[in-house]
Amino acid sequence: MPPHLGLVCITASKDVRYRTVTRKRLLEQSDEGQRRILEDIYRDNIQTFDNAMRYCEAEGIGLYRIPSSIFPFADEAIGREVLAPFAATLGRSGRRATERGMRLVMHPDQFVVLSSDSEGVVANSIKILQMHAEIMDLLEQPRSPWALLEVHGGKGNRADALVERIATLPDGIRCRLGLENDEYAYGAEDIYEICMRSGVPMVFDAHHHIVHAKLSSYEDPSVGAMLLKARETWANPAHQLVHISNGREGFNDRQHSDLIADMPSSYLSAPYIEIEAKLKEEAIRGLRAWSMTAPAGALKSI
Repeated sequence: MPPHLGLVCITASKDVRYRTVTRKRLLEQSDEGQRRILEDIYRDNIQTFDNAMRYCEAEGIGLYRIPSSIFPFADEAIGREVLAPFAATLGRSGRRATERGMRLVMHPDQFVVLSSDSEGVVANSIKILQMHAEIMDLLEQPRSPWALLEVHGGKGNRADALVERIATLPDGIRCRLGLENDEYAYGAEDIYEICMRSGVPMVFDAHHHIVHAKLSSYEDPSVGAMLLKARETWANPAHQLVHISNGREGFNDRQHSDLIADMPSSYLSAPYIEIEAKLKEEAIRGLRAWSMTAPAGALKSI
């Protein structure tokens, strides 16, 4: 079976766009004014989410990364209060996604650093993760890595602290948590070891791996090897999720390119691939033939 390709949050076109509000603008309003603004944004963004599900279904996209900012300030008391009445609506939206075979995941932002040596940073990280877990609960998504919450390892040389903190997380977070390798602090082997110790799945990112290891090709044997090692961390290997991006100015450039012109041949065996390219759906369209019919390495001819 070919890999399911995943759309990250929005489209390059205006088909899938979400609203937000700055903290400055929100705090300029009265309490009632803040509630009205958030209620209006939440209602619109639920509609946009439903539109995104229809878009993905029409485009044959099997995974969707929900933006972390879908409900601004939902990690604060006023946001939770405003969001609560939308529970039934969100439940229906989540059930429709499930019925259509659409996998939903989230990738909390860079402020989530569970390995920090600051208690305040860790507490704020858990607060952010709890908000993401509550959104998944409202969408009636399972408390399993199917509804993945993807984060990085964070502060370097803190593997023991990271493993210990994962063990103490609330079930709604811990049962959905996955760890992704990065370019600097935690390479693929590092994250693999942490995942094995903590019992959470590894999200293998081939581009982060080649930057971290200073490799010259996605066909380096370590790429396919790490894909298989990462699969060992998934309780259900059919749910394994990986990431792909290409360097913008060069192969080892950290910045993401507009499209995907180079794909590891080993990724043909990956069940789910999130496409982290600037032109979003255009990149997915360019990969569809590769994922369905191309032999290993054929993408290089595009």
